[in-house]
Amino acid sequence: MNIQFRASHLLACLAIALPLAAGANTILDGYKAETKGTFSAASGEKLYKTVGPNQLSCASCHTDSPKNVGKHAKTNKAIDPMAPSVNPKRFTDAAQVEKWFKRNCNDALGRVCTTQEKGDFVSYMLSVK
Repeated sequence: MNIQFRASHLLACLAIALPLAAGANTILDGYKAETKGTFSAASGEKLYKTVGPNQLSCASCHTDSPKNVGKHAKTNKAIDPMAPSVNPKRFTDAAQVEKWFKRNCNDALGRVCTTQEKGDFVSYMLSVK
């Protein structure tokens, strides 16, 4: 592991760990630090609607609109809205975000999401008003 990678990883972790600043999203900033790129809300919306090999998408449980209360496909348990405009608690805890990306990317897409996909997804969620 080279020193440049370790430094960028450390910066990303610090950005994610810092409290959410007004008007900013430290989780998204952490993904930006990892990829050194830009994110697309349109790509995030496409990912949200993509049906994977298990015939599931994010929208399967979270509805076509991330502003709505969803329902778990197997347990029928209610799921709070995804959009931070409706549910301000969303995308504020990096550990929770990573936990759900790990679980739901595997369930819906049958694979791990890339950092680019996570950034696109969070960008989309933050754009939903």
